[in-house]
Amino acid sequence: MFLLDFHWTNLLQPQWWLGLGGIWIVLFIVFAETGLFVGFFLPGDSLLFVAGVASESMVKSAYGTPFFIIMILVAICAIVGNMVGYWFGKKIGPAMYHWRDRWFFKQRYLQQAKEFYEKHGGGAIFLARFVPFIRTFAPIVAGIVQMDRKKFSFYSGISAFAWVFSMMLLGKYLNRFLINRFGYHIENDLEWIVLGIVVVSTLPVIFKLMSDKRKRKKNALAGKS
Repeated sequence: MFLLDFHWTNLLQPQWWLGLGGIWIVLFIVFAETGLFVGFFLPGDSLLFVAGVASESMVKSAYGTPFFIIMILVAICAIVGNMVGYWFGKKIGPAMYHWRDRWFFKQRYLQQAKEFYEKHGGGAIFLARFVPFIRTFAPIVAGIVQMDRKKFSFYSGISAFAWVFSMMLLGKYLNRFLINRFGYHIENDLEWIVLGIVVVSTLPVIFKLMSDKRKRKKNALAGKS
């Protein structure tokens, strides 16, 4: 019955994913979103938050495994996902330096990405973990531009634990606080809360795109003058 009621919009609802597979689906989605090129649409931030809210159900689905251990396992999956993305990028990277410019690819973009990672590589990997879409492609690009593997692994590990623990603990303890203080259950308005998380987490991407567009327009006007 659970699958018979499926609608494609369920794919964007973390509570649907949790109901589908509990801890196992969380482990898979975190790995896929951070390691597979096609995983960019998966609800990473909101899924971790909802998993924290439903911490008791998560423990049950993991055969009584303590919640702290569950968070460690999820963080490990995020690290492994990043390493798979980095490996994939490193494999295809050398060939890309010989590609001809096309509408979807420019050699100057590749050089700009290389310079950016050489200058801000560690910080970029850490911050990318907290931004949807970007966290999927950041490790791949890091591999393409041949970012130092040890440096990448270090920042990938730190960011994985920071991301997983912050989102899951926020969901768990915020829900507990609201219940104890106000008798309010987050589950009652989970759809709106998830939407809010998605909006807040994507704002940096929107602002960055708008900022880059203004800079290009300003540079174009300066060039004409």
